[in-house]
This record gives sequence, structure tokens and C-alpha cells, in this order.
Amino acid sequence: MSEMTPGYLPFHPSPRKPEYHPPEGAVDAHCHVFGPGAVFPYGPERKYTPCDAPKEKLFELRDFLGFARNVIVQASCHGKDNAALVDALEASDGLARGIAIVGADVDDAELQALHAAGVRGVRFNFVKRLVDATPHEVFERIAAKVARLGWHIVVYFEGQDLAEVAPLVRRLPGIVVVDHMGRPDVTEGVEGVGFRAFMEFLAEDTRYWVKVSCPERLTVAGPPYDDVVPFARALVERFPDRVLWGTDWPHPNMKSHVPDDGALVDVIPRIAVTADVRQRLLVDNPMRLYWPEEA
Repeated sequence: MSEMTPGYLPFHPSPRKPEYHPPEGAVDAHCHVFGPGAVFPYGPERKYTPCDAPKEKLFELRDFLGFARNVIVQASCHGKDNAALVDALEASDGLARGIAIVGADVDDAELQALHAAGVRGVRFNFVKRLVDATPHEVFERIAAKVARLGWHIVVYFEGQDLAEVAPLVRRLPGIVVVDHMGRPDVTEGVEGVGFRAFMEFLAEDTRYWVKVSCPERLTVAGPPYDDVVPFARALVERFPDRVLWGTDWPHPNMKSHVPDDGALVDVIPRIAVTADVRQRLLVDNPMRLYWPEEA
């Protein structure tokens, strides 16, 4: 079994109970499962080896934080082997949906099997320190295949790479969800050139959604993430029907600190300041996207 990357920070062993109580049916729309590596080996092409973060721990955290459902996103450390993701989805009793990573050679039989397990989208990762470069035409071929199943695309990139990624996103079919607010440079402020460009990009097309997640990953000031709250609030206020929220548990590749998931939940009422907007952020939007048959 592979050893965890030196210096890798494991997830918080005992997060506090959040003071904020999510509405009934709330969805943690961005989280992961890792391994366990002895059962689901990590991909040979990975850039890091995480600590094991199995489905049992994820579902335990879901219940503890007051959420009803999860959207589990395949992370780069498992590559295109979605076995751990599928295992978690099949163990969830329908309370989890998945975002997979697949290659251009994926066939319809594999896609149908993933769909039956609960996968509803694929992730395209453009963060250069996590993945090797892939020609954009490869992503377009994958997108054409999964569009036949009604899946959407999740894109992960850093703020400075928006201009490089945006032309591809415009060519993709269907809904495209941007991870982690497009990873803005929070030191520039919400009126900075980078974040204004991102807001304008989202305004171009109602197909573009965004996750107002990961203040712990974007912050310079640290908890309680006062420097990130204005960015998330701006997105929620402008695009209330196209925002999602997630814990990002188990917080892979955090360097600065180990996030307390209870404290992250308590950020929600600071970025979505009315009950109506919180209902849309945590229940209505993710249900419409991932469980449309129940929405």
C-alpha cells in the first residue's frame, strides 16, 4: 500500500458541531472519498497520495453536520479508476450522486454502469500542479459522449487561467459547474480585475453554475475566512439559482491548516444571508441538478 505524501495534512479528527443548522434535505455538493488504498489503490499517475478517507467517515460526517445527501467528486489521486466512487455511491442508498473522471476512450457500457451507480457528471481538471496537460479536443470528445446521458461537466481551474479555459467551456454542451469560485486571488478583493472577469463570464450564459466552496483553500487571513466571505456572497447574491455549496472533505492538499468542517458550515449564513437563498443554495439547486426526479 502506498504511503501518504510527506507533510500531507489528514482531515480533522473531531470537528465541532456547527451552530448553523442546514435546512431539511440539505446537500453537501462537493466532497470526496479516498481509498482505503488497500482496497481501492491510488492512481499511478497521481501527484499526491492522500490519507485514506473512506465512505463510512464521509457518511458519518454528513449526519453529524446535519446534511441529508452528498455529491462525491472523483479526485485526481484516483485518476480514471472510479471504483471507490462507485462503491460509495452504491452504499449510499440513493443519498449520494457522483462526478467521475473518464478518458476519451470511455465506452457507452462503462458510462451506463456509472450512470446506474449514480454518476451524473464528469470533472475536467486544469490545475497544473495536480494533473498533466490534456488537449482541449479530448475534453470535447468526452463531453459529447456524456451529454447523451444528460450529464453535466465540472471544471476546476485557477483564477489566472480563466482566459485559457473559457473558450473550451463555451464550446461544451449543457451545464458546466465551476469548482471553488474559480479560485480567485482574494488579495485583489471582489472589485479586482480577476474576480470581475469571472463574474462577467458566469453572466454570459445561464448554463454556467459555480460552487461557493473552499474558503479554507482560498484564504490568506485564515479562519474564520473573513477575506473570502465577500466573494462567495457576491456569487450567491448575483446567481442564486446557479450556486452550490460543499465541504470539500477531506480537504486534500491543504498546506496552511486542517479545516474544521463544523466551522465551514457556520460560514454558510454569512454568504447566504436569507433563509430563502440558503434553501436554494443547499436544497433546491443541488436537487434540481442531481436528483431532478425528486426536485
